[in-house]
Amino acid sequence: MAARVGSYLAQWTVFVPIIAIVALVFTWGRDLPSVVVVVAACLLGGAVLAAVHHAEVVAHRVGEPFGSLVLAVAVTIIEVALIVTLMISGGEKAQSLARDTVFAAVMITCNGLLGISLLVGALRRHVAVFNAEGTGGAFATVATIATLSLVVPSFTTSRPGPQFSPAQLAFAAVSSLALYLLFVTVQTRRHRDYFLPITSSGKVIDVEEHLDPPSGRLALASLGVLMVALIAVVGLAKGVSPSIESGVESIGLPPGVVGVVIALLVLLPETIAAVRAAARDRVQTSLNLAVGSALASIGLTIPAIAIAMIWLEGPLLLGLGGTQMVLLGLTVVVGTLTIVPGRANVLQGGVHLALLAAFLFLAASP
Repeated sequence: MAARVGSYLAQWTVFVPIIAIVALVFTWGRDLPSVVVVVAACLLGGAVLAAVHHAEVVAHRVGEPFGSLVLAVAVTIIEVALIVTLMISGGEKAQSLARDTVFAAVMITCNGLLGISLLVGALRRHVAVFNAEGTGGAFATVATIATLSLVVPSFTTSRPGPQFSPAQLAFAAVSSLALYLLFVTVQTRRHRDYFLPITSSGKVIDVEEHLDPPSGRLALASLGVLMVALIAVVGLAKGVSPSIESGVESIGLPPGVVGVVIALLVLLPETIAAVRAAARDRVQTSLNLAVGSALASIGLTIPAIAIAMIWLEGPLLLGLGGTQMVLLGLTVVVGTLTIVPGRANVLQGGVHLALLAAFLFLAASP
């Protein structure tokens, strides 16, 4: 056992996150020259790959759907910390950062992750099969929280502009957190079988048949390194964000693109993990990551931001614009039609990826 753990600790997936953390310590809060930005970006990519590896080790140990939940919650908690940090130091430009990042996360996960997962799964088996009961319930929860938190503020009249009053923000935060906790209870306890991978005939796959699960000691080590890697990912993403902001401004793109780029960087580990799961014919695991990440992102971010607003100054702009509402509504309708049958082909995957492309294009060219 000692030899196995020693060999494990010698892997690059352990060294790269540690080096990334060291780089984060020396670069935190400083203006970075171009060369350092390039190095930080390379370490960021290595930390993403390491995070995916360790998340899969933990997932294999605890099984589904707990494995998907571990990665989604871990990434989201650190994403919230990143948003709050940028809001504290961002001034007026950061008033809509939470909205832009959360909306981008919902669109990327519900169209990008979901679409590519279905596309990869369908290319492998012609038809991607998943459990519509679990995925449909999770998707309905995402649609509800997204509407309450991102659409309703554009129509309330207590405050000018697309923002909640303190009481309305508190209600949205409590509702989001309550629905997320209810989802976790359903996913992990009462109806766990709804979120397990299934075969083309509908048989639930409760265990991995080809690989022995790692030991508890190995899984705990991977969990620790996973957290280190995720901290490095988000920290380095914050370090390179000034370069992203200046680049976005220099080429004339809207400020909201910054939130899109942040969401893309933070969701890289889940994206890679979802694609790899779909390639192994575990489409349900991919959808757990996609819809679960969207739910964790919005269900945990809104309550955290609501608490942070006790100390933060200035308005919090949460309400979406007209174009964004149309894209969100279309995503909900198309996602419902995709999920209800429990089977999808390359067409459904392509439609969701087309919606993601439309979102990215309109974010850059509103």
